This record gives sequence, C-alpha cells and structure tokens, in this order.
Amino acid sequence: MKSLQKGFTLIELMIVIAIIGILAAIAIPAYQNYTIRAQVSEGLSLAGGIETAFDECYANHGTAAGSCATLKDLGINSSISGTYVKSMQYNDGVITAVYGGANANSNISGAQNSITLAAYQSPNGDISWVCSGATANTAPAGLSVVKGGAAPLAGTIANDAYLPSSCY
Repeated sequence: MKSLQKGFTLIELMIVIAIIGILAAIAIPAYQNYTIRAQVSEGLSLAGGIETAFDECYANHGTAAGSCATLKDLGINSSISGTYVKSMQYNDGVITAVYGGANANSNISGAQNSITLAAYQSPNGDISWVCSGATANTAPAGLSVVKGGAAPLAGTIANDAYLPSSCY
C-alpha cells in the first residue's frame, strides 16, 4: 500500500509568506501615517482651551488686538505643552502648535514643524477656527479674519498625510 503524505509543500509555504510580506509592506506605512496624525491632533486638543479663552475675550472686547493679543491677556499665565507638542504660541487670534515633544515622531519634530489655527468671524458674529498646514488656508465663504486679528499663517508640516482632516 502506498502511504499518502499530508501537509504543505515548500512552494505553498513560500507563497503564503510572500502574501504576508506584501500585506505588511502596505499596512506598515499606513499605520505610521495614522500614528503621526494622532500625534498632530494633540495640538488641536491643546488649542481648545486657548480658543475658548479667546472667544470669551473677543466677545467682551470686540477685537483680537490689545486686550486679547497674548496668552496672558486671555488669562493663561503658564506655557502649554504636551507629549508631542513642544509649545503652544498665540498672537492676535492666531494659535500655533509647535511639535517636537520628547515622544514626537521624527517626521514632525526637529525643524520647528507646526500647524496654525486662525480665528475667523461670520457675519452674525460666530467665531470659527481655520487650521493650516504648510499652506495658509483661505477663509471659507462668508468668513473674515476677526477684527484686530493677524492674517492667516501657514504652518510648516508639509506632508498632508500627517494633518488632521480639519487642516486641509
């Protein structure tokens, strides 16, 4: 009687390993972009407190210049930083998140990588914040830079894959 062997041949195992390698080659860069984007979004979270303080100050004074020009004017007396954000800067209605914290990915740390958020006002007085990466975003239809506010600035993160969806 002839005995039948059961199992995988070397060719079948090599094909499976090749398929796993191809899937890994596709998945790893996508995962890296995802983790960098999560790190960049920390800047938007930290900016939330500054945005709220500005909204209140602007509602009380009607201008971004003068009474609402600096973090101290907004009632924020300490520096703001995070795990991936080196510092948060503010001037006349423009917030800048500078990346490079101790745990930040090398693609967003180093050469002063940043995103900016500029305050805009609708005709009915609502404040909206527009985020910019390497290109300064223009005001959406119907919005204008807040009174006394600085012109929108560009950040320095050039790779759009790293930006949160609100920064396109």
